[in-house]
Order: sequence, then structure tokens, then C-alpha cells
Amino acid sequence: MTTHEPGTPVGVPARRTAAEAAAPSDVPATTSVGRLAATVERLRSEVRAAQAEAEGRALIELAKGILVERLGCGPAQAARQLAELTDQAQVTPLEFAVEVINQAARDRVAEVTQAFLSATADPTGTVTESAAVRLRAAESGVLAAAHDTQAMADSLLEHALRPLGAVAVAIWAAGPDGSLSLAGSAGFPPGEAARWRYVPPDVATVARRGLTEPDGQWLPSLAESGLPTLGRREYADGARIALPAGTGGRIHGVLEIAWPKPEAPLPRPVLRQVEALAELCAHTLETFAPPAGTAPEPGLLPDVVELMDLADGLHDPALVLVPHLDDTGQLVDFRIQHVNNRFLDPAGRPRAVVGGALLLEAYPMAAGDSELFQRVERVYATGEPFRAHRMRLTALVDQVPLSAVADISVSRHGSSVLLIWRIEDETARLASLLQHAQRLGRIGGFEENLLTGEITWNGQLFSLYGRPPTSPPVALHDLPAHAHPDDSVTLGRFLRTLLHHRRPASAAFRLLRPDGVTRHTRVVAEPVLDTDGQLFGVRGAYQDISAQHWTEVALAATRDQLAHTEQQAVERNRLALQLQHAIMPPAQAPLRVPGLQVAVRYRPAETEHLVGGDWYDAVVLPSGLVLLCVGDVAGHGIEAATSMVVLRNALRGLAVTGAGPAQLLSWLNIVAHHLTGAVTATAVCGLYDGERRTLRWARAGHLPPVLVRQADASALPPVKGLLLGAVPEAGYEETELQLAAGDTLLMYTDGLIERRDRSVEESLSHLVETARAAPSTLDQQLDRLLTYSRSDTDDDTCIVGIRVA
Repeated sequence: MTTHEPGTPVGVPARRTAAEAAAPSDVPATTSVGRLAATVERLRSEVRAAQAEAEGRALIELAKGILVERLGCGPAQAARQLAELTDQAQVTPLEFAVEVINQAARDRVAEVTQAFLSATADPTGTVTESAAVRLRAAESGVLAAAHDTQAMADSLLEHALRPLGAVAVAIWAAGPDGSLSLAGSAGFPPGEAARWRYVPPDVATVARRGLTEPDGQWLPSLAESGLPTLGRREYADGARIALPAGTGGRIHGVLEIAWPKPEAPLPRPVLRQVEALAELCAHTLETFAPPAGTAPEPGLLPDVVELMDLADGLHDPALVLVPHLDDTGQLVDFRIQHVNNRFLDPAGRPRAVVGGALLLEAYPMAAGDSELFQRVERVYATGEPFRAHRMRLTALVDQVPLSAVADISVSRHGSSVLLIWRIEDETARLASLLQHAQRLGRIGGFEENLLTGEITWNGQLFSLYGRPPTSPPVALHDLPAHAHPDDSVTLGRFLRTLLHHRRPASAAFRLLRPDGVTRHTRVVAEPVLDTDGQLFGVRGAYQDISAQHWTEVALAATRDQLAHTEQQAVERNRLALQLQHAIMPPAQAPLRVPGLQVAVRYRPAETEHLVGGDWYDAVVLPSGLVLLCVGDVAGHGIEAATSMVVLRNALRGLAVTGAGPAQLLSWLNIVAHHLTGAVTATAVCGLYDGERRTLRWARAGHLPPVLVRQADASALPPVKGLLLGAVPEAGYEETELQLAAGDTLLMYTDGLIERRDRSVEESLSHLVETARAAPSTLDQQLDRLLTYSRSDTDDDTCIVGIRVA
């Protein structure tokens, strides 16, 4: 329970001076020094009590005056009435006086007090009533200080902020250029305040945040924010709040409050008290003038008349706006005081309709999505100018919205606002678009008056001709002199069509420029006739088509080269196909061998350019044995076909030596590797002995033959053998197969079974299944195999079949 000094009104904290902290409290009172200190302390207490009593008495006297006006009585009766009501309410005279003032004033302080009472209701009323006393005491101190901002800071700290735990306060005045000047401070060291007399524009500080943020800035810890400000060393870890101090819609400064330690955000009722204190500061800052030398000389600010003269000298539409306040002094709108001679309304209204009207009445949509009104309001409040590119302006005419796009500039000059807009001209925009299109398309326009000889060129045409803009334009009849001599006939035909027949015409020619460069150019023009149908002018355009011309030349050369290459490819394929058909005709006479049926099939590739290297052979050797072979040279085209011929003929020649299949393939590998340009190939080779009904065979990387016996079919077990031409020398295995009457043996190339989406094993299984259903004749069986082939590689195919009789 704290004690209260006699004579000090309850709710008003006693004022403490800076010297109080130096009082010697530990000096014995019996000494002369102790007695002197006690006397000084007693006199200080009396001074503090007198000051507090005077401040409280001012509020009590104000309450008496209200009662005199309300009750229609004299001062003495009002004093007695106040005392009686105080006794009945069981509160102090000061607390009751503040309640009377709040009920009569109905101002911001009363509103904040009532909100605080509602939010922190207490049955005793002791805690909540002190808030009302603090605010009114602070207001009394501010009013008593009049234009003394330093005394105002002292009063705010002592009466209103120390009970909230604050230890220091600074009052900043905002300059017209966005600078900040320290108008008053309390709780900070004097030297620190002297260093922060002036803050230039755009310097980020705590107070600057309070000026630019509409709701102010709360910092739980100054050290964590990193912002410089007054008293940063003394209260580095403490909380800070910076609130804009404004009235009538205009911000005049900032109220900055410091706490000694980190704090949570202020409760809403307490925050509204602090906002009310900031508004009290604004009334004093409204007439504040920085001391000489505090800031650079800002220069004279123009008044409304001078601003109107300035607006009339602008080449863009401009409006001079003045604030429009309601009965309570709050900013509600801006009046359009003046519109300049260049004014252009988005809705097409004359100046007289817009001038003198309120901004929201003339342009109600300014408060909509464009936020133009909010921008003007913010500029008036802070003094910071606003610029915007391509903002949409909308006006309502008979409830019909009419819009235009404009560049906006808003700036504050004294107590007025200058709003400038530059409405985007559609004609100018299209002209700019056309100019860029002509530049990108390398097009230059011209117009020639044939009666006066006047010629007009645009800048792009001078560049196309390679002439300086100061040189005279070239007339149409002089055009052949600036063109290649070989184009004179073309230009003569163009001029006759245009000038004599009076019809639109165009021509392509080679323009000879003064710098020696030749440009391929196209000219397009049309005649201009008067009302009597007589020719009096020509207008048209030139286009530099050099890039297009050389592209067409390159394309033509490419087409010729492709046609030549294609013709060569066709000729090569034709020769390869003729060579292939000469060696292996698709329909070949059957080979007649006693006790053996032999049939062959060759199916060329469907696409001619895929002429391949598949080959087969079936011939009776001088020894009476039958040579049966099938092979496939890698690749397609004339190289594969010639390599196929070499290998086929070489095998025929080697077979007459009487060597076995393995030896024949070994010799054929040497031929493939050394004598044919190192080609690779696969092959299967067999020698059939009709007397013994045996087949000796070997393979070089080729698919094994398929044996069809009665109702069964199977692939022969493969023997080892490397493909031909892979290595200089290779050995091959051979095996002997005993055949019986009715057996069928099939040799084939991969074009019969190969598929892109299946493995070789799966494709071979399908061939075996197809071969089981053997027709009555061998020829029918080979035809059936070709018919039911599932190959999808479009490759050529060879089949050799034998059936033992």
C-alpha cells in the first residue's frame, strides 16, 4: 500500500526533478549536512505538491465551470455541488472532476477513457479511474505548456507514461521534405538529445517507421530491430513504440516512447490511450517551428494562390486540392479548388463541372480499386510524393463508368495537394506502335505531292536509303538512278502502272546506297486522286527484304542440292535393285535334283531405298553335292548389294574345291575381311548328299535352319560360328544331319521373322509354329511362310527350302 503526500490530488503522480536522484538519503540527520539535506528535501516535496495541486486544481476549476453552465448557478454553488457529489460517489475531487469533464467533452480523451473502462472493468473503480485522471492531467499539462514542446514531453512522461512503465519519450516534428526534428524529449540524457536534433529525409529510424506506417510501429526489443534512434545505448534491450501524431487528416510528427526492457505488445485499451496522447501532441506540433540551424532552410512553400499559378503553367492536366474537414475537424474529402487550362476529364466533362466539387463527388470511383483517394490522403498526411504509371481513372456519368489510363503524380505543397495526370493518348500510342512496327519490319513510309513536288519521308526510310535525315528525299521519277541497272525495266513498269494507269503497284529491286551497300528492296505505292479523279499525289512504303531475299536464295540452293542428292539416291537404289534382281530374280526356275525338291523365294524391301544385302544360292556342284546357302550383308544400298555379289560368287567358286561347310565359311570370312572393304555378314552354308540323304552344315552368326518332319517342326541346334568379316581369321564348326523321306529343311534370313517389339527367340517360335502346318507342296509352304510372316522391319527376305522325296 503506497502512501500519498498531503495536498497532492489522488491519481496525479508527484513530479520528480533531475536533482532528486542526488539527494543524500544516507546522511545522518543529526549533522549539519543532514539537517540541510532534510530541509532541501522538504522544500522539494512542497514544490512538487504545489505543482501537482495546481495541475489538479485546473481540472477541478474546469469541472466547476461545466457545472455552472449545466446547472445555471454561481461559482460558489457549483463548488458546493461538486463537493456533495464527490462525497456521494466516494471518490477524490480530482477523479470526480475528470468524470464531469469526460461527460461534457465527449472528445477523444473521453472516448478512450470509456473504452478503457469497458475493457478493464473493476468493481472498486480505483485502477480504471486513474487512467482517466492520467489522460486529463497530461492534457492539462500539454495545454499549460502551450507551444513549449519540451514541457509537453515532461508532462506526458510524468503524468501518463511512467504509470505504464515507460522511462523516456521523444516528440518528433515532421518537416515538409520528410525530415524529422526533435521537438522535445524527457528521460533521455541531454547529450543524447542534442545529437538527435535533426534526421534527414529517407533515413531509416524508429520514428521514421512511425511516420510511414499508418498504424505506427511497435518494437518488442530495440536491439533486435537494428534501427538507430534516440537513447539506443541507454535502453538498447527495451521496447519502443512510434505513433504518428496527426490531426485533421495530416500527420505533423511522431510520438516515440521507450521502455527499459522487452515488452509484449500493448493491450488495445492502453494503446488507445497512447494514441490519444499522440493526438494531443499533434495540436502543439501543428504550429511548431524548428529552431534556427536545426535543419536546412526548406525555402518558401507556395500558398494556394501560388500553387494555382504553378498548375496553370503545366502542360499536363492538374488539379489543386484543399482538405475538406467535418465538424469534428476530421478529414473527410478534398475540394477541387482549381483545375488548370490543360485539364482533360476522363469522362469528357468541362472544367466548370469539376472545379469547386469535392474529389469523391466528382470522381467517386477514386475510392475504389485504384485507391487514388487513399494515395492523395496519404500524401497530404505524410508529405511524401506519390508517382504511378498507367493508373486507371474512372468517372461516373449517369451511373455509367467511363475509364481512361493515365500517369499520376501527387505532391503536397503547404496545406494543399497538387494532383497531375497525363491521360494516355490513343493516337500517340498507336503512332508509337506503328513506328516500332516499321522499325522491326525495316519499313519506311513516304508521301509525294506531284503538283508541288513536296516529298515527306519518315526517319526509317532515310536509314533504309543510307542517307542522313538532313538530305533531300528521292523523288519517285529518280528511283531508277538509285537502283541497279538490270532493274530499270522492272521499275519502269512499276512507274507506268502507278502514274499512267493510276493503279496500285509494287516492285522488287536492288537499291544502291551512297555507302556502296546494295540492299534488296520492295516498294509498294498507290495513287492519291482528288475529288475530280485527277492524280495529285502518291503514297507508299519501302521495305528492306535483303534478309528474305538471301534466305530465298539459300532455300533455292538447298532445294537444288536436295533434288540432286535425291536423284543420286534414286539412281543408286535403282542400280542396286537391278543388280540384286540380276543375281537373284524374285521368280527363279526350280532346281532339278533327283530325290530332292528345291525351292527359293526372295522378297525385296517395300521401300526402294532400303535395298539390302540378303542373298541365297542353290546349285549342284561337280561332285554331285548340292550347295545350299543363305546370307545377309549388313547395311543397305549399293554397297550392301555389291558386297552380297562378291560373297555369293566367292562361295560358289570356293565350293568347287570339295571343302566342307566349315572350311568354306572360314575362307569366306577372309574374303569379307580383306577383299570387300571389311564388311560384315551372316551366313548359313550346307552341302546335301543325295545318295546318303545327309546334310552337313555350318553357320556364321546366322539363324539356324528349321527342320519340318511329319507334323513337327523345330530349329536345329545351333553350332558355333562368328559372323563374317569381324576378325581376320575365324574357325567354324559343322555338323551333319540325317534326313528322311518327306523331311523339309528351311533356310532363311532375319527379314522373315524380325520384329522391333519382340525378341528373336519369340519370333523364331512363331516361325516354327507356322512351319508345322505344311501344305502339300514345297512352293506352297514357302509362300505360306511369307504370307504369315510377322516381321515389321521392312527388310528384304530370302528363303531356301528343300524336301526329300
